[in-house]
Amino acid sequence: MLDNLSKKLQKILKNLSGQGRVSERHIDETAREIRNALLDADVHFKIAKEFVERIKKRALGQEVIESLTPGQQVIKVVRDELIQLLGGDQTEVQFSKQPPSVFLMAGLQGSGKTTTSAKLALYLKKHNHTPLLLSVDVYRPAAIEQLRVLCENNRLGYFDIPEDRDPVSRTKQGLRHAQNGGYDVVLIDTAGRLHIDEAMMTELDRIRETAPPMETLLVADAMTGQDAVRSAKEFHDRLNLTGIILTKMDGDARGGAALSIKTVTGQPIKFIGTGEKVDALEPFHPERLAGRILGMGDVLSLIEKAEENVDREHAAELAEKIQKNEFTLDDFRDQLKQIRKMGPLDQILGMLPNMGPLRGLNQVKVDEKELIHIEAIIGSMTPRERRHHQILNGSRRKRIARGSGRPVQEINRLLKQYVETRKMMKSLSKGIMPRMMRGMKFPMP
Repeated sequence: MLDNLSKKLQKILKNLSGQGRVSERHIDETAREIRNALLDADVHFKIAKEFVERIKKRALGQEVIESLTPGQQVIKVVRDELIQLLGGDQTEVQFSKQPPSVFLMAGLQGSGKTTTSAKLALYLKKHNHTPLLLSVDVYRPAAIEQLRVLCENNRLGYFDIPEDRDPVSRTKQGLRHAQNGGYDVVLIDTAGRLHIDEAMMTELDRIRETAPPMETLLVADAMTGQDAVRSAKEFHDRLNLTGIILTKMDGDARGGAALSIKTVTGQPIKFIGTGEKVDALEPFHPERLAGRILGMGDVLSLIEKAEENVDREHAAELAEKIQKNEFTLDDFRDQLKQIRKMGPLDQILGMLPNMGPLRGLNQVKVDEKELIHIEAIIGSMTPRERRHHQILNGSRRKRIARGSGRPVQEINRLLKQYVETRKMMKSLSKGIMPRMMRGMKFPMP
């Protein structure tokens, strides 16, 4: 997520962090480099220009000049301005006092609107709502079927009248079904187009008259950069959007859409899609993304993911083992399984602060296939070997290689990684891990 921009900004600001004195020349050079990094990330040139001008004004002000650590103060200024550029405070979806609340899902064809509708419904379901999904896309082949399958696979409420091909009629009957069935949210997956046209907007207006939406959410593809920003402005001019969901933020997006869309439309990003799975949707927190971009980590999101996926008793037992230096290869394998439940590892590592014993970890690229190989290797060991890695001599390693189908070099590399992990986790057990454990409010069994 925004990897290239993140690397560039971290490199720029690293040069400032140790400065005992920051001159106007330092500020000018830093501002120019930040502006170039933003332009490379496909941020609109006017937004990039205004952003660096605000940074320069604050950086040359009293709060930096009189600071004992001016370099760090400039970094704080950049972080503060980046948070504002991304939207400031988090903005949550709103619900009507009289259910059901109607969420109108709009967007261009190919933006991931149907999948995102199911993702949002699953998110709402996990947060104690009873959503109903309704497709009014009667034009795209298999659009209705796609939504039906997503709902069936994830046990989500779904409504359809196959013989009815009128979007407005489908909306009216779906809303009535939700009212009678006790659903508190109706998500309407509307038809997309290759580009915005009058026919699509007229149809959306008629749907909105039939079922006045509490939220009108635009689903925009972050990979399309400034095209996503332009289409968002056009949609907002016609529909009065209440928020935006950016999809494909886990891909090679340069980040311009995320950094420009709030300024251009005036509407907040409310969610971001972080993967293809139906549970890969996150509420958008501007301050957390700013922290990730600048290498400051996002421990709060990491804790939230852990709360959803990590067993409390298991976590407590592991912490105790680490402190006693009893972390075995069995524990190593179990931890990999637990962590994989939390999502792609490069995203998880990106939430770690880039400092102290963690420096550089959030730049690691992880091949998910390697984790499967690790599990196979450890599974080919005897229980005694997994408890006492010191006994793994040459002949034992050759036997494990045959059993797992992996070369001996991989067994050697795994054991080296395991030993290094033991040392690192022992070190972390005295610092960040206890703080994370104290912050985790697990639901009681």
